[in-house]
Amino acid sequence: MTSNAAPGRSAGHPFDAAVRLTQVGEGRFGGHTSAEYANMVGPFGGVTAATLLRAVQVDPRCAGDPVALTVNYAGPLAQGPFTVEAEPVRTNRRTQHWALTMLQDDVVAATATAIVGARPETWADTEAVPPSAPSADEVKIADLAGLVPWTDNYEFRFVDGAPDLGTGPHPTSATTLWVRDHPARPLDHPALVALSDVFIPRIMMRRGEYVPSGTVTLTVYFHAGPDLIAAQADRPILATAGSDRLGLGFADQSVRLWTPEGGLLATSHQMVYFK
Repeated sequence: MTSNAAPGRSAGHPFDAAVRLTQVGEGRFGGHTSAEYANMVGPFGGVTAATLLRAVQVDPRCAGDPVALTVNYAGPLAQGPFTVEAEPVRTNRRTQHWALTMLQDDVVAATATAIVGARPETWADTEAVPPSAPSADEVKIADLAGLVPWTDNYEFRFVDGAPDLGTGPHPTSATTLWVRDHPARPLDHPALVALSDVFIPRIMMRRGEYVPSGTVTLTVYFHAGPDLIAAQADRPILATAGSDRLGLGFADQSVRLWTPEGGLLATSHQMVYFK
C-alpha cells in the first residue's frame, strides 16, 4: 500500500491529514474522515471535494494540472473510513477526463468528474474585476468559534456580509472576505477547492436564520497556473459569494477567489437544497 499526502507537503497540517489517501489498488484509495472538518451533518463539503481532487493528483496515471472539478453529493459521510475509486476515462492531447466515486460501506456518498491537462502560456485577459476591499491586515479576524467544527480551520476577515443569524432577513446574500487556512498553509489546488466552499449557505444569509440546507452539486474552475498558486503562498485570499436565485427548494451560489494583487485564482458555482 502507498500513502499519498499532498505532494511536497507533510501530513502535519490538519488539512493535509484530512485529505490524505492510501492507495490500495489501481485507481482505488482509502481515506478517513476528519473530526476537525465536521459540518452540521457529515464532513465539510469543501474537504470532501478536495479529497476527490487529491485522488486524481496522486494517481500515477494523472497527466496534467487541474482545470475543472464537479462534485455531486449523494449523501453525507459518517465519521470513519471511506474509499475513492478514480478512473481516467479518456486522455487527449491537451486534456484528461476522470470519473470518481466516493463510497462508504459500499454506498455511494459522492460522484465527481475532473479534468486535468496542460496549461501552456497563451494570450490571456481577465474580464472579471476584483472587489474593492481594504487589505487583509486592516480587517479584524472574525470569531466564529462554536459555529461548526470546520470553521475553526480557517481565518475569516469579513469585509462585507458577515454571518449574522438571528437578526432577521437581509436584502442581499453577497459576502466579501479575506480567508485562508488556519494555521496558515501554502496554497495548492485541493486547498483552493475547499476555500471555494467556506461560505455559509446563501439562503441562511438572506433569511438571517438557521435553515436546514446542504450542497448537492459543486463545480470549481481553476484559472491559476502553478506559478500564481506558488506566488500566493500562505497569504489570505480575497473571496466573494452571491446568489442569482433562491426558491423552489434550491439556491445557487457563485464564488470568485482572488490574490491580493487581483489575480483570479478560481471561480466556483454550486446548488444548495434547503427546507
